[in-house]
Amino acid sequence: MRAHPAGPRHADVLPHDPIYAPPADLARLEPAIWPQGAARNADGELTLAGTAISQLVDTHSTPLVVLDEQDFRDRARDYAQAFDGADVFYAGKAFLCKAVARWVAQEGLHLDVCTGGELAVALAAGFDPSRLALHGNNKSVAELRQALEVGVGRIVIDSMNELDRLDALCAEMGVTAHVLIRITVGVEAHTHEFIATAHEDQKFGFSLANGAADAAIARAVNSAHLHLLGVHSHIGSQIFDTAGFEVSAHRMVQLLAQVAKDHQIELEELDLGGGLGIAYVAGDKPAQVRDIAESLRLIVRRECELAGIAVPRLSVEPGRALIGPAGVTLYEVGTVKPVELGNGMTRTYVSVDGGISDNIRTALYDADYTCIVANRVSQAPAVLSRVVGKHCESGDVVVKDVWLPGDVRPGDVLAVAATGAYCRSMASNYNHVPRPAVVAIKDGHSQVVVRRETLDDLLRLDVG
Repeated sequence: MRAHPAGPRHADVLPHDPIYAPPADLARLEPAIWPQGAARNADGELTLAGTAISQLVDTHSTPLVVLDEQDFRDRARDYAQAFDGADVFYAGKAFLCKAVARWVAQEGLHLDVCTGGELAVALAAGFDPSRLALHGNNKSVAELRQALEVGVGRIVIDSMNELDRLDALCAEMGVTAHVLIRITVGVEAHTHEFIATAHEDQKFGFSLANGAADAAIARAVNSAHLHLLGVHSHIGSQIFDTAGFEVSAHRMVQLLAQVAKDHQIELEELDLGGGLGIAYVAGDKPAQVRDIAESLRLIVRRECELAGIAVPRLSVEPGRALIGPAGVTLYEVGTVKPVELGNGMTRTYVSVDGGISDNIRTALYDADYTCIVANRVSQAPAVLSRVVGKHCESGDVVVKDVWLPGDVRPGDVLAVAATGAYCRSMASNYNHVPRPAVVAIKDGHSQVVVRRETLDDLLRLDVG
């Protein structure tokens, strides 16, 4: 992506032909996008898991991230059943707090963490360390030491420096680390450049193309302190088909066969990573988890048969696919500003009380979202709108283009769907805006799982 240092210029052009026409019903909740517990009550108000959004706003204020607990649990169960016999790792980077870590454990999933902070949350939640995997391209000595001390089940090795560092720590502590080697397989998924992570020119893993993967595997195999479980790959994020996985699995199985030939060992695990997509807007059609599981198993089985090796234990890492659809962010409208662009064109800017500090994905990835007026149903004609935040930043856009009722006004509540992943987890204090609370809802009840930051929280870190 090439961008001006000052950020994108959003107000230049209103499309002559919008990407999509106004929906017939602005109040409709597309089932593929919204949590399973989303509905409209008799007054036209959005309810989530049986709780009216007015009650949530009155109790918890806005901006507010709302997680449908049952939606998350049902998706976790779907993955556990579809991948029965494999290991399903929830990717904590999508969103992690103690409550979510407990949900993951209770549904029988594993958990991957990529920093000492995420590891600390998992441990504070009582998560079994043997069911944890530690990722990251620059793990510190302190992070590796803690992982060894608590007995993290898998450490994913990302560089030769890290491999040497971990080997030395194991020797010092008198322990053995169970490791996977992260492989860069040269597959560029059909996704955004910044989240396609298996092509050669990027920071993660050991390349197959230049011999780095072979060297790392040999180093691990010959270590007295490392037990090499298998290999790991991750080809990108927000992927809607398995074509990229097919190429990746082919190359990874060829690597396993080469390891068996060179070192007379058959590695027991193959982690194909995650990256499976979700629906953010109408027209997004993610594959069903059972179809994904069946396809991946078939691909790996076929490739292993061709290579003449045993089928390894499979691991996958859905993060967004579990938590993304379960999340909805509520905002209060502060200002509505129609902007005349000439030639009869108008763009309506709807400003809300959050923005880039709680959802940076629109600015960072040019991501698309769906939103609705949540506190009421309107019969007003639709206007093409842009939902923007309150920050002093031209790129502070939450939803680039959306049809909203023409009578949208200050005080209305907007609900943005599919914000469970990579929104609150990537939040910042830009402009010294406190980060929002996260509330879990189930069976008509709500519970704060991450409290709202306050100005006192911000000032507490400023030692003057």
